[in-house]
Amino acid sequence: MSDITELIGKAREGDVQASEHLFSTLYDELRRLAAGQLRGDNVMRSTSLVHETWLKLANHGTLEVTDRSHYFAIAARVMRQIVIDHVRARGAQRRGGDVPMASLDTTAMNVASQGRDGDVLALDDALHRLGEMDPALASLVEMRFYAGLELSEISAVIDRSERSLKRDWRRARAFLQRELGHAQA
Repeated sequence: MSDITELIGKAREGDVQASEHLFSTLYDELRRLAAGQLRGDNVMRSTSLVHETWLKLANHGTLEVTDRSHYFAIAARVMRQIVIDHVRARGAQRRGGDVPMASLDTTAMNVASQGRDGDVLALDDALHRLGEMDPALASLVEMRFYAGLELSEISAVIDRSERSLKRDWRRARAFLQRELGHAQA
């Protein structure tokens, strides 16, 4: 754990080798998280999601993360952005855009693949509102829905009890259901 924090610190200071070593160290775990979100056995999809996430993290200059839990919270947010960008691009394609898109298939993408792009975008809007009220709850939703972490995994990452996270998860779901219900009405 301290090795990862040390690598994050060096990467944040601009050490390219530390950044590359950090990626190789966390690669299997990130790939496992991405694969957990995929339906079916298409390994290339999880690999693509991990690589696209890493590229977004690495291309923003030095990593602005403090430790392992912060790293995974940011990775979950980046995965969310990838999903939302994909859904919006597909919507643009339906309106006449003809740019071919790579296939990504996370839990959120499964919802979108069922022709429910509007649901994914409504969820994103509701998640923005939740983030304004309670950033920790919004982060929990991102880690569950977009990064595919189980509550036990989130507990280990952010060092909070699983029981507390279950309570927070219920609160977040209730808020999102209420917001999504208002959006449909």
